Amino acid sequence: MTTIVCIEDEADLRENLVEELEDEGYDVYQARDGEEGLEVILNHKPDLVLSDITMPRKDGYELLKELRENYPLMAEMPFIFVSALADKDRVLAGLKIGADGYLTKPIDFELLHATIHTSLRQMARIKKKQEEVFELDI
Repeated sequence: MTTIVCIEDEADLRENLVEELEDEGYDVYQARDGEEGLEVILNHKPDLVLSDITMPRKDGYELLKELRENYPLMAEMPFIFVSALADKDRVLAGLKIGADGYLTKPIDFELLHATIHTSLRQMARIKKKQEEVFELDI
C-alpha cells in the first residue's frame, strides 16, 4: 500500500486531506507542523509527503531542505507543497528548493490526486530503471 505523510497545521483541513487520501486507498500519517512531520517521515518512510509551508516550529521550506540535505535515503522521495501562498514567486520558490509539486488552497482534490499519481508514477519509472541498470551490472 502507498504511504503518504500529510503535514498541515490547520486541523480541519488536515482531517479533510487525510480522509480524502484514505478514501483513495492510501495509508496516511499526519503531523501538525514540520518538526512533528520530520519525526513521522523518519518513522514511517512514506512514498510521498504533502506539506503546508507556513507552520509553527519548522516550516515546509525548512523541512524539505533538511530532508534533501541530511537524509540521503529520503532525498528523492516526492514532496508536494499544499499552500495558501499562491503567487507566482512563492510557487517558483517552492519548486526551486526541490518540491516536486505545488498546489494552492483551497485544494482542488482532482488536481491533488492527479499530482500525487504523477509523482508516484515517476518514482516507479525511476525505480524500474535503477533495477534494469543493476541487472546489467551483474
